Amino acid sequence: MSHRSTPHTDSSRPIENRQSKIGNQESWLWNQDLAAIPRERRTWSTYNYAALWVAMSVNIPTYMLASGMIAGGMNWKQAIFTVFLGNVLVLIPMLLNAHAGAAYGIPFPVFARSAFGVLGSNVAAILRALVACGWFGIQTWIGGEAINAMLVALVPAWKNFALGVPVCFGFFWLLNVAVILRGISTIRFLQGVTAPFLLLIGLALLMWARAHAGGFGPMLSTPSKFKTFPEFFRFFIPSLTGVVGFWATVALNIPDFTRYAHSQRAQMLGQTLGLPITMTFYSFVGVAVTSATVIMFGEAIWDPVVVLSKLGNPIAVVIAMIALLMATLNVNVAANVVSPANDFSNLYPRRISFKIGGLITCFLGLFMQPWKLLSSYGNYIFGWLVGYSGLLGPIAGVLIADYFVVRKKVLIVDDLYRRGGAYEFTGGFNWRAIGALAAGIAVALVGLVVPRLRVLYDYAWFVGFAVSFLVHLAFTGRSKAAIQALVRGTHS
Repeated sequence: MSHRSTPHTDSSRPIENRQSKIGNQESWLWNQDLAAIPRERRTWSTYNYAALWVAMSVNIPTYMLASGMIAGGMNWKQAIFTVFLGNVLVLIPMLLNAHAGAAYGIPFPVFARSAFGVLGSNVAAILRALVACGWFGIQTWIGGEAINAMLVALVPAWKNFALGVPVCFGFFWLLNVAVILRGISTIRFLQGVTAPFLLLIGLALLMWARAHAGGFGPMLSTPSKFKTFPEFFRFFIPSLTGVVGFWATVALNIPDFTRYAHSQRAQMLGQTLGLPITMTFYSFVGVAVTSATVIMFGEAIWDPVVVLSKLGNPIAVVIAMIALLMATLNVNVAANVVSPANDFSNLYPRRISFKIGGLITCFLGLFMQPWKLLSSYGNYIFGWLVGYSGLLGPIAGVLIADYFVVRKKVLIVDDLYRRGGAYEFTGGFNWRAIGALAAGIAVALVGLVVPRLRVLYDYAWFVGFAVSFLVHLAFTGRSKAAIQALVRGTHS
């Protein structure tokens, strides 16, 4: 089947390049999973994107993000404000990167070729993919914990089995593999079916905590531990960066999903409605329930699996854990497998398919040691979320600067899939873009080794984005006119 970028008359979209005679299928840079989606197959609506975000947002890491802030000393208003602001901020680069996917039907690693080169895109793609592998491991470990808690409720003797959690982790890992082998259609089915149900589960958990803590008043009365604004601000900034970092991966690879959009409006409206609202709501569940655990159990329990295991009623525990497993499986495959699978496929499209890329993700997720990343809220927020945001913010800076400022949203689709075209640069690498990426990462992470510059690490995503954005524009200033002349010539 020939995968073509079909010309259209919608003036709100950039002009799409007609396919060459070879249809890109003779190029080793092309395979069916990376090919541009034809316009007739772009059918995802506003509901699909809103439901996707509802399904991806309603999960245990979201809950832990906000509950970790409560455990760290914030009150509920401070935690909710931080989550809401962070998601509004990350929505901006997400919508900007989403444009190319909806306009040209291309996935993230192919989009990255326009900025980094047809081979250099692998640098950005693999950095993003490794972070996704870590998330895959985290979600799978959480799913294993949920299965273990469910078995303890049904068979109390299971609690004495020392390898209970690792065994359950392995079982849930295999379940994820099974879904991956069934392909992208299963992902769309999961997110469409589970989204409404999971919101109801969140409400039920909130009502349970309210009933056992004596109402919302006592639940939300825990004061902030920060006595002064500077003291609060020192915790707020890395927490905000952590919230942005939470979706920094999807902010890059969102073209993997918007390539199926039937219009720019559908994906933009669906994402705007789905992401900030759902994240804030489910974060409130985490905040309120964690605050309630202080009253109910005498300590702030930030892990919902531990909270739900204390329900007492085995039937309630099983129902709750099944709901969590559905949520975890859905978000794990949709957010943490689709994109790295495409990223790994981008390394050698003729040999690495989506399914093989997904299996690579699964195995690498094992080596990321997710149990260590979840050992405390500090490791989770300030180590994991803030740390990798310093890698991904710079990628977003280069892509957005290149697509919107340098190329004016015009791409030559054929050349994204072949050597020697507009995106060949120097041997397939755009060293200007890679240099800008390296500069952003270096500045964002320098605070890890230079204590006096720790503030740069606290702002890792923002610092990395800004540095790479500006450096890329500075590096490409001389070649910008040549690039735009080439594009104009191609479409003339």
